Amino acid sequence: MEIKEKLGAIEAILFASGEPIEIYRLSEASGVDAGTLPSMIRLLNERYDDYGSGICIKKLDSSYQLCTREEFAPQIRNALETKRSAPLSNAAMEALTIIAYNQPVSKGFVENVRGIDSSSVINNLVEKGLVEEAGRLDVPGKPIVYRTTAVFLRSFGLSSVADLPPLPDQPMITDDENGEEASEESDN
Repeated sequence: MEIKEKLGAIEAILFASGEPIEIYRLSEASGVDAGTLPSMIRLLNERYDDYGSGICIKKLDSSYQLCTREEFAPQIRNALETKRSAPLSNAAMEALTIIAYNQPVSKGFVENVRGIDSSSVINNLVEKGLVEEAGRLDVPGKPIVYRTTAVFLRSFGLSSVADLPPLPDQPMITDDENGEEASEESDN
């Protein structure tokens, strides 16, 4: 198969899928070696850039997806007459952050960190497609564990969870009102 045909096959598969497709599946379906796929995707994206296309291919963890370019979001919204989705509440952002940085985690873990029942918040995140069930813990009761999804990555402009910003360091515990560090006293 010629490069032109391989590029066309990759593009057609991604278009028809409409969702992220795992690299190994894309490789098998297109007949392109998995090691060659990144350079082929790069070629397609360069072609899209050269023509000022409204689409691009994004890498989401170990998957690729054909997407529209962010700068055309207003026009797409107008064309589809979709209402702007409601922003996430502080509680949802808090739970999503806990899941993203510690995944996979159980609802109990999220509740322990937040100090409050988080059932409805996690259910809302699942409904929005930002988190999904990732299995069950092998402990009594076998609680469900959750992880982030490709929708989460796409929504926050990430390629993988490794791209999450680092968490800030814990604040220093101070001993007095001047903010000086607490020190251990020695028994001299």
